[in-house]
Amino acid sequence: MPELPEVESVRRGVDEWTAGALITGAEVVDPRILGTTSARRVDDSAAAAFVRTVTGRRITGAQRRGKFMWLTLDGEDGLLVHLGMSGQMRVHLAVEEAHRHTRAAFRLERGEERFDLRFVDQRIFGHLSVQPLVAAHGRLVPASAIHIAPDPLEDVFDIDATLAALARKRSPIKAALLDQTLISGVGNIYADEALFRAGIHPLAIAARTRRNRLAAVLESATTVMGDALAVGGTSFDDLYVNVNGESGRFDIDVERVEASRRHKGRDWLCRAPVGRRPPIPQSDQARGKQFDGPTCSVAHRRNSGSRIMRGATRA
Repeated sequence: MPELPEVESVRRGVDEWTAGALITGAEVVDPRILGTTSARRVDDSAAAAFVRTVTGRRITGAQRRGKFMWLTLDGEDGLLVHLGMSGQMRVHLAVEEAHRHTRAAFRLERGEERFDLRFVDQRIFGHLSVQPLVAAHGRLVPASAIHIAPDPLEDVFDIDATLAALARKRSPIKAALLDQTLISGVGNIYADEALFRAGIHPLAIAARTRRNRLAAVLESATTVMGDALAVGGTSFDDLYVNVNGESGRFDIDVERVEASRRHKGRDWLCRAPVGRRPPIPQSDQARGKQFDGPTCSVAHRRNSGSRIMRGATRA
């Protein structure tokens, strides 16, 4: 799933193309894209209502908090764009043939420019919706994102408050980093990389970790996501691309995470002395959550023949 740097890269491209544009028409090719994965029963009447709601609205800009992105419509509503696992926002000329996984399209007009903004989603884990904008943590966000905490790249991010909340967590530190109500935008890839850079085991209990080490983790998370953003994010396959179809070029050390797969702990931080390692959670689900990061996913993608590794662009 795209994380903060990938979503921010998409947001920047979408904002550049759509800020100030008028939505002159829309088409919902697959109504399922209007429902969340837990509520996919969306009929044609809902699609027609969605088209009526967005048509004639002007986009004032593309915004983001964490992994959530939305287009602000006339300053009142937000067109929420959840990319899910494989969602893409692609800019095309209206005459260009639509991709076979196109789920919705918006006809845009800005000055003399006429073009389409298309939502492409192979797996349909993403979704679109129009929601009122409400105040949350110092800014306006779509109503469904009110519980999402600020991310480290936002001006309203309060590192002291985040450190205090993190220090109260009695869960493993990686699980705390993945908690979007505590700090948003961090997913498996960047949590693993941040913990590796800070030299902290992902199963260390946050509440038992010294404050300066917690601060080091947040600093590493901010740095690694900033580094990834500078080159368009991280791409291990061709599902995540920017509005122009380009993949991200951030370099995750595949050799390091692959080598970790040969360790008993399946984690590249299991170099700590056995007696000092925190206990592994008994729950299989919890264990899977802690280790479902680059350690397993990168190696799996390489073994299954991915065409894009180490941030390289498509061959």
